[in-house]
Amino acid sequence: MSEAKSEAGVSRRDLIVGTTTTLAAIAFTPKVIAAPYIITSANGGAVNLDHFVADCIEANRDSDSQGAVREVLKRAVSKPDAMLAALGEPHKAGIKVLHKSRNLTIFNAMWTPQMNLLPHNHLMWANIGIYTGREDNILWRREEDSIKAYSAQALFEGDVGFLPQDGVHSVTNPLLRFTGGIHIYGGDFFDTTRSEWDPETLEERPSDGPAIRAMFDAENIRRAKKAGL
Repeated sequence: MSEAKSEAGVSRRDLIVGTTTTLAAIAFTPKVIAAPYIITSANGGAVNLDHFVADCIEANRDSDSQGAVREVLKRAVSKPDAMLAALGEPHKAGIKVLHKSRNLTIFNAMWTPQMNLLPHNHLMWANIGIYTGREDNILWRREEDSIKAYSAQALFEGDVGFLPQDGVHSVTNPLLRFTGGIHIYGGDFFDTTRSEWDPETLEERPSDGPAIRAMFDAENIRRAKKAGL
């Protein structure tokens, strides 16, 4: 059965994650990128990560960089098993960087079972493609001196979601197994001081690359204690 399309020609899986982006604002004609993604083998196939990263870099030169990169990501996770074969099964919380530059960051993000991330922003556009598991997003918007939840989106294997530059979201892996996703940002994710919000008080505080790494380390310690390791 084909996916139901909206009047704008956007499927359910292409719903926009964001506060200010509109369907008209993301209209674009992506470049045709011919580099092959799938390397076939006796055991099936795997995404060619070098070609994938090169295509993202090329697409990022488009006048609509987020939209063009998103098309590359959609193709790459359209066969989740092929991306999983390239990256391997997640076994701990963490980030594996595939590319980092001043105007583009690509990494594999791995969430432990039932892991939660505080509400946070990026200060740059973000595309997220899930290749194993599921990622639930709560979307927030700024209101006076705080933020307020206004919507939610569940991303399943093969789904791609995205946030505009001013987007704020919190993330949960609701499953009892690991979730893995390719996250792409329109800037240097690790060299940008952003914000996160306390989950109870919604008090805003700084967040940056070291803070994110510390969060993953704490999650792995928590999981190890829970497992009695």
